[in-house]
Amino acid sequence: MFQKLLTCDHLVTYNRAMEQELIFRALADPSRRQLLDLLFERDGRTLKELEAALPMTRFGVMKHLRVLEEASLIVTRKVGRERLHYLNPVPIQLISDRWISKYAAARVMALVDLKMALEGGSSMTTAAKPKLVYQTIIRASQQQVWEAITKPEFTTRYYYGCAVDTNLAVGSAFNYQRSNGAAIVEGQVVEVDAPNRLVHTYHSLWPPMNEDAPTKVTWELEALPGGITKVTVVHEDFQGETATYQGLNSGGWTWILSNLKTLLETGEALPEEY
Repeated sequence: MFQKLLTCDHLVTYNRAMEQELIFRALADPSRRQLLDLLFERDGRTLKELEAALPMTRFGVMKHLRVLEEASLIVTRKVGRERLHYLNPVPIQLISDRWISKYAAARVMALVDLKMALEGGSSMTTAAKPKLVYQTIIRASQQQVWEAITKPEFTTRYYYGCAVDTNLAVGSAFNYQRSNGAAIVEGQVVEVDAPNRLVHTYHSLWPPMNEDAPTKVTWELEALPGGITKVTVVHEDFQGETATYQGLNSGGWTWILSNLKTLLETGEALPEEY
């Protein structure tokens, strides 16, 4: 039994190493880094918009975008007749958890902000973004991921210690509560297609986000061969760059999804001090 568990642990470590290798290879090319910079400045761009910003052919841009998508650094969403490209920071967060956080991430970010200020730049983007799109691959079954999203015994371990409170009936409450029972996020179930899709509204009760209008969150789960699940989260209906948008875009969702992945793959959540 011990040998079997050890083998599974080694498999998870190997798979993570392969995922990180794809990310590092994708980031090694300056053109691909430029594409990521463009999406950081303004998310949700079309192929035509990205092509216009780079001195290369349409085929060349498509090739680089394919590499970035294979590394899960970008996510594409079809809107009408157009396919929009979104920056996906979750893999970068996972690398940060592995390589940067142990070197005092807060101090590193302070130095980055100082460097940007001295160079006359900014570490924040001010361009309006209509939605946030995140994606991660979790080595767990679709049913396991669904239960982790909808059951309080799981959410308390990766969602800032909060328990989800819902019966998943359309129109019923979808809240996240502290251990004392106080809700910090309230919403309603809009659509349920277990274990494939869950849509709910989202309204943070934490100041100053509590002054923002409710938004909408869509969870999409896709089962892949080998007991793997692709998880896509789309958070939209922001009224501009509100406090809710800024808070979630600056690390809220990346923390939640990377912590969810870590919990399901290793059995242990990330330390709270992150």
